[in-house]
Amino acid sequence: MSLEAYRRKRNAARTPEPMPAGDAESHAARESRGDSAGGGVFVVHEHHARALHWDFRLEHDGVLVSWAAPKGVPDDPAHDHFARHTEDHPLAYAEFSGTIPRGEYGAGTVSITDRGSYELVKWKPGEVKVVLHGRRLSGGYALYRTRDDDWMIHRERVPPPDWVAPMMAVRTGLPPDDDAWAHEMKWDGVRASAYLGGGRLLRLTSRTGRDITAAYPELRALGPAAGPRQLVLDGEIVAFDGGRPSFEALQPRMHVTSPAQAAQLAGTTPVTYLVFDLLHLDWRPTLELPYRQRRELLDELGLAGQSWQTPPAFTDVAGADVLAAAVAQRLEGVVAKRLDAPYRPGARSDDWRKVKHEFSQEAVVGGINPGKGRRAGQVGSLLVGVQTAAGLAFAGRVGTGFNAHSLQLLDQRLSPLRRATSPFATVVPAASARDALWVEPRLVIEVAFTGWTLAGRMRAPSYRGLRTDKDPAQVVREQ
Repeated sequence: MSLEAYRRKRNAARTPEPMPAGDAESHAARESRGDSAGGGVFVVHEHHARALHWDFRLEHDGVLVSWAAPKGVPDDPAHDHFARHTEDHPLAYAEFSGTIPRGEYGAGTVSITDRGSYELVKWKPGEVKVVLHGRRLSGGYALYRTRDDDWMIHRERVPPPDWVAPMMAVRTGLPPDDDAWAHEMKWDGVRASAYLGGGRLLRLTSRTGRDITAAYPELRALGPAAGPRQLVLDGEIVAFDGGRPSFEALQPRMHVTSPAQAAQLAGTTPVTYLVFDLLHLDWRPTLELPYRQRRELLDELGLAGQSWQTPPAFTDVAGADVLAAAVAQRLEGVVAKRLDAPYRPGARSDDWRKVKHEFSQEAVVGGINPGKGRRAGQVGSLLVGVQTAAGLAFAGRVGTGFNAHSLQLLDQRLSPLRRATSPFATVVPAASARDALWVEPRLVIEVAFTGWTLAGRMRAPSYRGLRTDKDPAQVVREQ
């Protein structure tokens, strides 16, 4: 293809636009860059010339084949946009942005609004079909000629999926390279995907794909708030208590199927849908886009209402500082997400890393649940408490964190302390008390846990070791 028309219309001494000496780049040069005959680069320029328009350009045969679209590239498959085929541009134009001087052809400001790669489906005289992979544009597009240089651009329909299995995080520490990651707060709720279209909330699905729409009637208003757009969102349904997420407060809401009961609970224990990812936008899937681009598109939607919010993702703050802020607000922790990672449906990937803050608490051992299976004949779990004005208050059951040595040591220390009755001043749940072996409250251990329940129990407690230096009478709740 020739760039003669491009050069003829421009004064190389005045315009900042690329001005190649020759015609289309050679096939050998394209091959040396690794370009394929099955696609190439695409770019969309916003061009403030005599009349505002958008230039849509596709790399083909060593040039950028170009169309000028007064209304831009269409979002809606029901409405095609006019595009006039213009002169071919050099490949270097894919990187160009700047101001073309007054008096020159195309005078005005040119800026890049999207750029990426495309897969070629069909390229015939009068018809081009491509699949775009850009920052804003993705999915199938067709261009077809109506007469002479008059063309139309059509967006192809890609219906939203029936269900996208949620991507999951691995539990680990903070990534060492903050610049490659975003950090979000970790919310203590239940995972949910929202499917919206035509101004309606079509359905909410759980992590396993179960329809949970009926349980949360206050979230139906998200549909009208999103307008006519087709969206698939990923997020967390959270109940707040005293300004903090509370999984306990959420419990009564989670398994409701009766509309009347759900409506009543929505009044007494309202929930908030916290949106953190965008899986489908209008007629295109966004799963293959990197997290950074999905998040930009999500933020542009401006989803904020009485029962839904889009919490921030932090990209310019050290992960350790975000975790410290989470701890200060008594949140579970943070989730670190790799900026260049696609969404991996159903996968537990280290592109997402959940980092939970662990609290530390001394606790007095008041009983033992005997081990079963491979732990038969050993300690299964420890029933622990903290001191209060009324006596030793039950604070939970510690069943993890042991090794062979610690199990043997605990058995040696606790066996001589057996007693017939519970040392706790508060009620021990029946499941824990049923086969309990009670002991004198003289042994103090260190426990790591993720937070306190409303009932005063430690969440996810794990054994960390004996504290022979501590007086059991001085062990009180620290947080």
